[in-house]
Amino acid sequence: MLYTHATIITLNPAREIILDGALLVRANLLAAIGKTQTLKADHPQEEETDLTGRIVIPGLVSTHMHTAQSLIRGAADDLELVSWLCERVWVLQGNYTEADSKAAVRLSIAEMLKTGTTCFLESMFADRYNFDNLCLAVQESGIRGCLGKIVMDIAQYADNPKWSLHPGLVETREMSLLGAVKMWEKWNGAADDRIRVWFAPRTPGGVSDGLYKEMSALSRSHGIPITMHCAEVKADRVFFASVGHTPMSYCEEVGLLGPQTVLVHMVHLDDKDIAKLAETKTHIAHCPTSNAKLASGICRVPDLQKAGVNVGLGTDGAPCNNSNDLMQEMKLAAIIHKAVSYDPTAVPAQNVLEMATINGAKALGLEDSIGSLEVGKKADFVAVDVRSVGMQPWFSPVSAVVYSATGRDVDMVVVDGKVLVKGGKLLTMDEEEIIMEAEKRSKEVVIRAGLVEAVKGSWPMA
Repeated sequence: MLYTHATIITLNPAREIILDGALLVRANLLAAIGKTQTLKADHPQEEETDLTGRIVIPGLVSTHMHTAQSLIRGAADDLELVSWLCERVWVLQGNYTEADSKAAVRLSIAEMLKTGTTCFLESMFADRYNFDNLCLAVQESGIRGCLGKIVMDIAQYADNPKWSLHPGLVETREMSLLGAVKMWEKWNGAADDRIRVWFAPRTPGGVSDGLYKEMSALSRSHGIPITMHCAEVKADRVFFASVGHTPMSYCEEVGLLGPQTVLVHMVHLDDKDIAKLAETKTHIAHCPTSNAKLASGICRVPDLQKAGVNVGLGTDGAPCNNSNDLMQEMKLAAIIHKAVSYDPTAVPAQNVLEMATINGAKALGLEDSIGSLEVGKKADFVAVDVRSVGMQPWFSPVSAVVYSATGRDVDMVVVDGKVLVKGGKLLTMDEEEIIMEAEKRSKEVVIRAGLVEAVKGSWPMA
């Protein structure tokens, strides 16, 4: 298939942008990239898809999200993290059935695909949700998924016993760590290698030192990557200090740092932490909407980038973002650091687009196959429609994508050479059925959790 007449932002090493460009897809790979006139002349018999009025970018890579949480979108607004977790999110998730989790996963994946995310890193998928159903949803939909299964053995947050995990979410070493290894053996490399299985341990304070060390050893021996929330709120920094550490000195001691690890949020870091991240080539997932909404603070992204740390972008879950739209996340990531630094050049648009594509691919260990549009890489790309009042006029295609576009402007999504979204419509899943099932099951979860009144907000509803 030849995709023609697009403005193509390649994200290749030279960061070339091709006007009136074309992509030739053979099976699941990019076979040629160049000017439309040239590729049409070279391949006169090729079937053609005209992408006039679209900007084509590499498929977006979300380095942090929670697929099970979309079912409770908007159910925990305007709360700080610990109350958000202990009083709402954990209570709701602890009342999930397998069918609820399946509905949530399918809703999350549908939203990600329709808004341009072609690969994502799931963080902390609980055993009660049924990991098999997550893998089956990835297989069905056509998306790429790096799927982190939770690892834990302590049922609280940081060092405060009042911040206890809901009983329905508590897991043992055998259930979590050994269960993750079993899922890795069963699913890693499945769905034409679109599925990768990861370890996703709970935040320090929710995992014993011994279990972290055991998991880290298994990570190295089996090649299983690790993703973990870390230094998200001030309480995390207090916990690390209570055991005589900074965030990164603790992580180094238990074997967590290295190029196979993605640490999430990373708001409360000192200069030594940043230097250690650069030294160990550990990756960061930046989630500005979640951090801002939960008043956790703002990650030191400019300092991390100056130090040479690879930073990707994530939406986090729907209860702390209300969206799985990485297009919207790009805009905030480009703006928020300007506001706090009083520097309009901080984290420019091109850096943010790198975070959402090639940097994310690097964080997931997939930069040789996705993250940029280059011959020989997988055919994962997104066409953004600029033929609308909200997208006109535009002068820089990078600016248009980062500052003007949202997921609603996504017209086409191709993953592994297959068209999954066309004309903004999802082709591989029944969108109407997904919406109906999510609406039904979300209400049932809230009822079982006893939070019907709490989730309504403060204004009267009649």
